[in-house]
Amino acid sequence: MSSGTAEERDYVTARVGPQLVGIPIGRVRDVFVANAVTPVPLAGDDVAGVLNLRGRIVTLIDLRRHLAMEGGGPGASEQPVAIGIDDGGDSYGLLVDCLDEVRRFAPGERQDNPVHLDAALARVSAGVHHLEDELVVLLDMDRILETMPPAEAPPRADGPALRTDPG
Repeated sequence: MSSGTAEERDYVTARVGPQLVGIPIGRVRDVFVANAVTPVPLAGDDVAGVLNLRGRIVTLIDLRRHLAMEGGGPGASEQPVAIGIDDGGDSYGLLVDCLDEVRRFAPGERQDNPVHLDAALARVSAGVHHLEDELVVLLDMDRILETMPPAEAPPRADGPALRTDPG
């Protein structure tokens, strides 16, 4: 990849259902296989659970559910792949169907959301880029994360999780 200019932005692209999405690389902490996921009772449908990743508690967000998309898209991975994001001290993993590649887009080529863009995607989109044969929806991480609960420690195998709140 060329060095580029400040006018260009790099994005990690991934498939969520049939849609190619882009996540600003500056927000990506890591990419990992989501193993040993602990379900979180009473969490929203888009929270797949939590896991301990190298000492951090990570809340897993199923992007397909969060964006109300059907089934896996082309090339869906058999093992759940997550893109790690930090936000204000909380760690999240965005579950995607499969990773694509890191792509560089010039901001001048970014377009506003088309009027026919799915409403769930439009709510979290920072714009789109047209590739030769498809559309990349650039995700606004703040909009995705603003509705998510903070990460919580998974319950211990020998009893309930320790509570950190006074209630």
